[in-house]
Amino acid sequence: MVPVQAAHLAALGNRGVFVGGTTGECYSFSTDERAALLRAWGPAARKTGLKFVGHVGHNSLPDAHHLVEASVAAGADAIAAMAPNFFKPHDVDALTDWCVRVAAPAPEMPFYFYDIPGFTGVALDTAEAVRRLAERLPSFAGVKFTNPDTDLFARCIEAGSGLNLLFGVDEMLLSGLERGSPGAVGSSYNYAAPLYLKIIKAFEKGDLETARAWQTRAALMIEVIAAHGYGPAAKAVMALAGVDCGPTRPPQRTLPPEKLTTLRAELEALEFWDEVFVTRVE
Repeated sequence: MVPVQAAHLAALGNRGVFVGGTTGECYSFSTDERAALLRAWGPAARKTGLKFVGHVGHNSLPDAHHLVEASVAAGADAIAAMAPNFFKPHDVDALTDWCVRVAAPAPEMPFYFYDIPGFTGVALDTAEAVRRLAERLPSFAGVKFTNPDTDLFARCIEAGSGLNLLFGVDEMLLSGLERGSPGAVGSSYNYAAPLYLKIIKAFEKGDLETARAWQTRAALMIEVIAAHGYGPAAKAVMALAGVDCGPTRPPQRTLPPEKLTTLRAELEALEFWDEVFVTRVE
């Protein structure tokens, strides 16, 4: 399925893939399964021309190192790691130290900090973390900022001159662009990238009215999907788009057929299904 998904993502207009993140249910996979997934994405990304970022975040440092090594072996373009979420770093120094330790096996590989406090429970000053990581980690490349705090994101942009600070809250993409983000990483780009490309194109042309209109549509789409439980429903939408990524793993529950039918009807009622899923794989 990885080659099919890679072709689908490229056809939708995506330029990269973030492998094994939140929507990829990373913490529901064993470390060996995650390493196998990274290895599978290497040739698929190269064939489709997608940039490939391997997520290596883990609560165990040796396991994180195993995933770093798998990413390197797979030919990843970069690695990324979210903060550990059981024994959490309680200050920026501890978080910086953790990231430096995670990245150690691949000192030349660009490293991104994956900031997602809603899941990790680690809500530190990301802007200060950007400054510290820039000082201590030569391979530090940027942040995947999945945090609705756009004021904090603006401070990250200010602190991280020359870094690649990617916005990760899909329903707020326009806010991230307005704050200076050069790009984005998000779950709904798996199936609705054309919608977001409309936002980006309008923003780049200075047509904020159109950009806001499309952003409103994106937020409504996500609201509909999230009402069914975002993770399982997002996987169901991928199947509707022609890329069946399989069931979700416990404790998440796969969407039953009757709810899938309801979800599809709700999305079609938004009247932009064909615009969003124009390159659907049959």
